[in-house]
Amino acid sequence: MAQPAQLTRRMVGILNTRLPELQLQAVPDARDPRWVKWRMATVLRVLIVSMTAGCISLLQAEALTQEMSPDIRRTLKFHRRIPDTTLRTIAAALNPDDIRPVIHRQIRAAHRRKALEPNGLPFNAVMLDGKNTAIPSCDDYFAQRQSQDGGLVGILRTMTCSLVTTAAQPCIDAFPIPAQTNEMGVFSACVDSLVRTYGSIDLFRMVAADAGNCSESNARHARGHGLHYLFSLKGNQPTLEAEAQRLLGDQQHALASSQDWQGNGLRVVRRLYLTEQIAGFEWHHLKTVLRVESQTYAHGRLTAWEDRYFVSSLPPERLTPAKWLRLMHCAGFACARGPHCTSQTRTVRFA
Repeated sequence: MAQPAQLTRRMVGILNTRLPELQLQAVPDARDPRWVKWRMATVLRVLIVSMTAGCISLLQAEALTQEMSPDIRRTLKFHRRIPDTTLRTIAAALNPDDIRPVIHRQIRAAHRRKALEPNGLPFNAVMLDGKNTAIPSCDDYFAQRQSQDGGLVGILRTMTCSLVTTAAQPCIDAFPIPAQTNEMGVFSACVDSLVRTYGSIDLFRMVAADAGNCSESNARHARGHGLHYLFSLKGNQPTLEAEAQRLLGDQQHALASSQDWQGNGLRVVRRLYLTEQIAGFEWHHLKTVLRVESQTYAHGRLTAWEDRYFVSSLPPERLTPAKWLRLMHCAGFACARGPHCTSQTRTVRFA
């Protein structure tokens, strides 16, 4: 079994300083107080510290609490080893809506410290991206019932919201996706929740999402909150995609370019093309269409090429071409491809 990373003195100091900001004692505890052995706040502290230390299982979290020195135990307020079964039982019974405010408090505290300033851009953008986790059970509420390889599994899904334009790129919310719907179905509710939570502190001014969430209704909903949108454009919007390709497909003179070295001789060159000629086409709030061309070189040889298109309500003059390209990179849209990939529409991981 892989051993978790050691908690250094500096890590312990940071945890001891930042954990009080989470107000873990405010998390509701539905257990009968007559039978409570471990306080909720203590269990949550153990889980957070374990993840920070690199633990990838509750068994490793238990081992970490056993191996801690007395000084670290006192600093982090752990008195003794906590069994992994206890951690699992308590964590599994938590309601997501009881835990999400912990994330919110952490982000608001970081905002007060000026730790979430946009990195090289005039405003922050939040990326909404669906994430799935398969588990060997389902409840048809949080865990959607699915079949994989002949067996029944449950899929836990969240709309994960990341403040991608900051240096740390923290997760600012994880909005549960009920079993009976999908990302598109919760997009509006997720944006509403983000505005309720962070609207008073002006944390972000743009929402970004992949092509699965690209629709006129979602775009209009974002604009209704005074937010700009940035959507990846694919075949689910065929008319818009065709117009974007007509306007930008033949352009050869990039407005901005960048190069990134990925290691082992891998180099990615990205070029940006954009125009405002699409303004008002089909969507009255649409202002800009963009094309990002990515070429991947391995030891000087071109191994992959990709074109991706995007639409935004932000007028093109609001950002320089270099900052538009940076925004794409931050949102994960400016991609790095593996060898032999020629698809123009696959989702990719940015460098």
